[in-house]
Amino acid sequence: MKQLLFIIVLNFCPVLFAQNNTIAVGEKLSFTASYNMSGLMTEIAQVNMETGQVKTSNATLLHLKCTAATYSKWDGFFKIRDLYESYVSPTSLTPYLYKRDINEGSYYKFMQYTFSHKTNSVKSLMRKKNGKGEIFDKTATLKINSGTKDIVSTIYHIRNLDIHKAKIGDVKSFKVIFDNEEMVINVKYISKETIATAIGKKECYKLALSLNNKDILKGGSNDNLLYLTADANKVPVYAKFKIPVGNGELKIKSATGLKN
Repeated sequence: MKQLLFIIVLNFCPVLFAQNNTIAVGEKLSFTASYNMSGLMTEIAQVNMETGQVKTSNATLLHLKCTAATYSKWDGFFKIRDLYESYVSPTSLTPYLYKRDINEGSYYKFMQYTFSHKTNSVKSLMRKKNGKGEIFDKTATLKINSGTKDIVSTIYHIRNLDIHKAKIGDVKSFKVIFDNEEMVINVKYISKETIATAIGKKECYKLALSLNNKDILKGGSNDNLLYLTADANKVPVYAKFKIPVGNGELKIKSATGLKN
């Protein structure tokens, strides 16, 4: 469960890159997160994704924020309060600052990345608790590949992709830095499919996800899927995933502030 929001947002990854012509300031998406408990898919948490605007001394940035919180009735069993956020260029969605604040049961972890795209490097700050419950910091400077992004900015790139140009079976690979490591994410375009959602019946792009040399995702090509609307907004409306400790799914509840 320590990777809950990472697993969720991993189901929102890119196929082809394009400039931002889809993401608006003030957009809010809400989802229910369910987990298979004793053979039953049970709603345990709410996930929110929203965008805002932040002005610095020399730039205006788009603030991308993802949160996950268990419903109160599950807090006694396993309480989750997770926050992921990225500050990016409003035109290219290139990340400049990333923060991750994880509170799951007794587990706590904070990560911060400051990107330097000119030098292809990231300044990393990791804050954790030791065995005594004392908080300590660890800093590092990491080399990254050109184009490597954090997991949150990767989420929103999917909304600007020319997926309508992809052919069935096309596979693309992308690099994301997470826990101070670069991961290779493979995204395969499967087909179009129409599904019923809380925001209406939607024709969707159906994508399959996998990771190179990582065991976070389990199962075959139909166990880790993402559906996003086949329209100008490309709203993620449904995802399912299989991990070492079980399987779950994500369903859209509401979508407001859409650009198109």
